[in-house]
Amino acid sequence: MVTISLCMIVKNEEKTLGRCLESVRDIPDEMIIVDTGSTDQTKMIAARYQAKVYDFAWIDDFAAARNFSFAQATQDYILWLDADDVLLEDDRNKLRQLKETLNPQVDIVMMRYNLGVDDKGNAVCTFFRERLLKRSMNYTWQDPIHEYIKIEGNIINSDICVTHKKVERKTARNLEIFEKIISEGRILSDRNCFYYARELYINSRIDEAIQYYDKFLDTEGGLLSNYIDASIDMSNCYLSKNDRGSALKALLRSMEHDLPRAEVCCQIGHLYKTAEDYPKAIFWYELATTIKKPEESWGSVVHDCYGYIPCMELCACYFKSGNLAEAIRYNKKAGEYKPEDKLVLHNQKYFETLLGSVASKN
Repeated sequence: MVTISLCMIVKNEEKTLGRCLESVRDIPDEMIIVDTGSTDQTKMIAARYQAKVYDFAWIDDFAAARNFSFAQATQDYILWLDADDVLLEDDRNKLRQLKETLNPQVDIVMMRYNLGVDDKGNAVCTFFRERLLKRSMNYTWQDPIHEYIKIEGNIINSDICVTHKKVERKTARNLEIFEKIISEGRILSDRNCFYYARELYINSRIDEAIQYYDKFLDTEGGLLSNYIDASIDMSNCYLSKNDRGSALKALLRSMEHDLPRAEVCCQIGHLYKTAEDYPKAIFWYELATTIKKPEESWGSVVHDCYGYIPCMELCACYFKSGNLAEAIRYNKKAGEYKPEDKLVLHNQKYFETLLGSVASKN
């Protein structure tokens, strides 16, 4: 059985740290918590779990802090988490089993990262992260913001999921780090052009966000999922300016980098649906229903775009177009993905009432 060091960097995480550590309790052989300047009860909470707590002076560099945490590890593998992450019970059991059975020749174990769950506990959007890493490989984090590890070695995908349960977002912090980098005359990598654009977008600096999304979309060789996300984000930027034509062109740019993705098809369908151009909306939503979900992709996947969303939208579009039979058919198909969905059940009852009314008149 391999041994595991849990490595985390934290600051003022008293609301979430205990929940995170409890979710992996008794699995890591050591817990290493690197504190970058907490003024709350974060350190005391870590101590309750017998974690080794280290201080690290914050230098606006997440990679440096994570590399310091990795340097304190002493076990075979390093598991990293953020304080607002948790392992649900099923995933906790899977991690325990993985620890007992993992082949020591494996260098990296990729795990799904759930960015949110619906009211039934189902993942809304997921992507893979390099979550468990062999310490002897000396992997290092790169980039001061939106840090990452270069993926190389013997890599396996796991069905273990880490679930993100965000309490609050420090919206200005990431943007400030990027702007410090720029003010120092450092050039943003293509990858960081995308992430800087996203921070600008989050902070409602729309015109600047469009500029950096455009710059990123002109590059090649990045993650396909980033190009998809950039196209969708850029489209939303234009929609916030009521520029529907540019919003459509932004979405189509995703296809310069990859085959059509269901997320993009649904966005294009939405543009036409809100313009009440139902034939075009139907075309794009129906195309979305034919696209296979990329199960092994390391990029982000919005699961409902590969079934439920296009079916529900087709139900609405066909109803608005006067095709009741197709509206009923697609509502039924949506129900195959989410049988207890409130909107599916509402539509079903409405259609039954409508058909009953028509029958009684005849």
